[in-house]
Amino acid sequence: MDTEFLAELDRFTLLVRKRVSTAYTGARRSVKVGRGISPVGYREYRKGDDFKFVDWKVYARTEKLYVREHEEERSLSVHVLLDASSSMNYGEKFAFASKVAVGFAYMAIKENEKFSISKFGEMLEPGETKGGRRNLFFAMEELDRTAPSGGTDFRRMAEQFDLTIRSTSLVVVVSDLLDEIESLVAGIYKLSAHDLILIQVLDPAEAALDFEGDLRFVDMESKEAVMTRVTPKVREEYAARMAAHEARIREA
Repeated sequence: MDTEFLAELDRFTLLVRKRVSTAYTGARRSVKVGRGISPVGYREYRKGDDFKFVDWKVYARTEKLYVREHEEERSLSVHVLLDASSSMNYGEKFAFASKVAVGFAYMAIKENEKFSISKFGEMLEPGETKGGRRNLFFAMEELDRTAPSGGTDFRRMAEQFDLTIRSTSLVVVVSDLLDEIESLVAGIYKLSAHDLILIQVLDPAEAALDFEGDLRFVDMESKEAVMTRVTPKVREEYAARMAAHEARIREA
């Protein structure tokens, strides 16, 4: 895998939209509400709360007890879930998806954080959570040796991931997202406890059905084949179905 593209990522940094917590310590911090370094808001006093965190100025105005909440520092783990099913073995899809996965891992170690790259198809192949450039290059070598194969079960993959990762993290899914929509929606729902990023990778021919005439199409996962004539009307119907599929994913 060419590594020159990594230098282009030096001007980027990871942004986290949710409050996340994890056990590792790095240069960049995620946050967990607790007694920490900076106040983030207020909540009503509950029995057992330390009175030193009561805001007496608020009490003077409202005659109600409110406690200041703070952000407690935690580091951010980045977990990349990379689709390695047979459908990714079309054109440059898997090579491009692998670069995206490595790019997120690189941005993690750039901030002195840990990462994992886990491949999936019908099952999840969990990657170890590690840090440092050395482990990043090991991961790149592993991806270079990977030949996409098998089917896809997005729901099962998400359920397996949920069992392996106990802390809330940044999760990046890199896939063509061409599984059954019910499986995708269920999987996305399962992963939504994390700060989730979905990246769809398609070949231009898949995105626009850039073919014409009498053709034989073979499903790369099931190996089922179908003969059809691709006409402008067929391409229009294909585009509509693809748009509906992607809309359901965005709504999940």
